[in-house]
Amino acid sequence: MSNLDRAPVPGVCGGRGFVVAEPVRELLSPRRVRLGESTEVRRLLPNLGRRMIGAWAFVDHYGPDDIADEPGMQVPPHPHMGLQTVSWLHEGEVLHRDSTGSLQTIRPKELGLMTSGRAISHSEESPRPHARLLHGAQLWVALPDAHRHTEPRFEHHPELPTVTAPGLTATVILGGLDGTASPGTTYTPIVGADLALTHGADVRLPLEPDFEYGVLAMSGEVQVDGVPVLPGSLLYLGCGRAELPLRAKSDADLMLLGGEPFEEELLMWWNLIGRTQEEIEQAREEWMTGSRFGAVKGYDGDPLPAPELPPAPLKPRGRAR
Repeated sequence: MSNLDRAPVPGVCGGRGFVVAEPVRELLSPRRVRLGESTEVRRLLPNLGRRMIGAWAFVDHYGPDDIADEPGMQVPPHPHMGLQTVSWLHEGEVLHRDSTGSLQTIRPKELGLMTSGRAISHSEESPRPHARLLHGAQLWVALPDAHRHTEPRFEHHPELPTVTAPGLTATVILGGLDGTASPGTTYTPIVGADLALTHGADVRLPLEPDFEYGVLAMSGEVQVDGVPVLPGSLLYLGCGRAELPLRAKSDADLMLLGGEPFEEELLMWWNLIGRTQEEIEQAREEWMTGSRFGAVKGYDGDPLPAPELPPAPLKPRGRAR
């Protein structure tokens, strides 16, 4: 998934200085961003109040959108480095192409996981024909320094393990939950899980006290640790939790995002994660000249040009503002 903002705001994420070491209930409101011709997303991370949750550095929630008479998602080829992208759908399909030659249609509750490593480019589009509704989330996971120059790759996992309790089915998207692990490749201690709750469910989900967590509401009426969380909003929970109370007032869907607080500071601009301004400048130049990120074959359209870098040096702003 691309950040299509033509004037992206740079910032430094990561570092443990702003991690909330105790349980909190910090509700984050989204910023609405246009994505292509007919898709509007709700951007939860990075947020004015918080920039990372574990290694999760970017979260967009979109839909449900009626795209029966629309082109749907149309994101031209664009570059990534220093991160993994996670595609997660509840309704609809997304056709993924990338510069390693991958071509894959991703469907609801299937994991599309792209590791950019040192450099990759990809496109995302609604197939033709496509389903009436489109609803999902796109997320980035920051790669630690030891692995950020790895070879790019794409994984598709149509079957994922689940954890169940009365009124709850938790699909483990990435990392591990309650002793159950996703087949997706990870590089830091992390968890991403889809939580499907039935009307009236009242459960306590086991957590890792050393992780920090957030919960994204996808649909329905639900209380997370007593806080009502509306669809399209994210509740940051801090660290120090052994369990998480969940109560559903209707059938509801959530995404649990968590992980060990990310120790390194990262420089994130547009669709690139690096460590220095010089690294970002070089990557932008190499995308524009076609000398590094490869080509996406089969997409009907031109690649996205990179925005201009801001005139002032990119400055650290920390995990929280």
